[in-house]
Amino acid sequence: MLLHLPDILTPDEVHQTQTLLAEAPWSDGRTGAGDQARQVKNNEQLDHDCTQAQTIRALVLRALDRNPLFFSAALPKRIFPPRLNRYGGDSNYYGNHIDGSVRYLPGSGQRVRTDVSCTIFLAEPDSYDGGELCIADTYGEQAIKLPAGHMVLYPGTSLHQVKPVTRGYRLACFFWIESMVRSDEQRRLLYELDMNLLALRQEYGDGAETTALTGVYHNLLRMWADT
Repeated sequence: MLLHLPDILTPDEVHQTQTLLAEAPWSDGRTGAGDQARQVKNNEQLDHDCTQAQTIRALVLRALDRNPLFFSAALPKRIFPPRLNRYGGDSNYYGNHIDGSVRYLPGSGQRVRTDVSCTIFLAEPDSYDGGELCIADTYGEQAIKLPAGHMVLYPGTSLHQVKPVTRGYRLACFFWIESMVRSDEQRRLLYELDMNLLALRQEYGDGAETTALTGVYHNLLRMWADT
């Protein structure tokens, strides 16, 4: 399931992140990458422990926590701490790759299975040229370039790339989620059921049928979830 989630961050939060990133200590994004990734990766990232990264990470996690659409789509069990990257100048692309299947949570000894990949765009689309996030899915390649504060959520198994940025700078926050429901197909069915239930309740109110369907949703989640 590839899903566009609008307005994850408010305009004020977007402005705050942009201000912080304008003075951030960017470094070579290939540092710490695996051998295969280093061959196609050419961007900049923020050190995980720098002040700007810590502030933005906390802001993003609060934003996710208040967004019911995100919860319905991802059904998060663990969230890998959000990170920041920048594309532009001489460090302006990331070729085709698939994210590693397991990430280690810094300082915890825990592991996160990367069921779901997420990117929150932090620069307005007209402030840079290129930089599309191209994701290969069952319907072909999808080119994603969203307004600042919007997020794309897609399966961690997807082949994807960031096209070269030829003007300006592309800023983004990226992270991975270990979902309570490992299967992308099962998450999609649960999400579609949840969204249609909400639409039915808004149009017709609560009744015996919507109560029964809500029970079906929770019984399926109970059957498939690993908590």
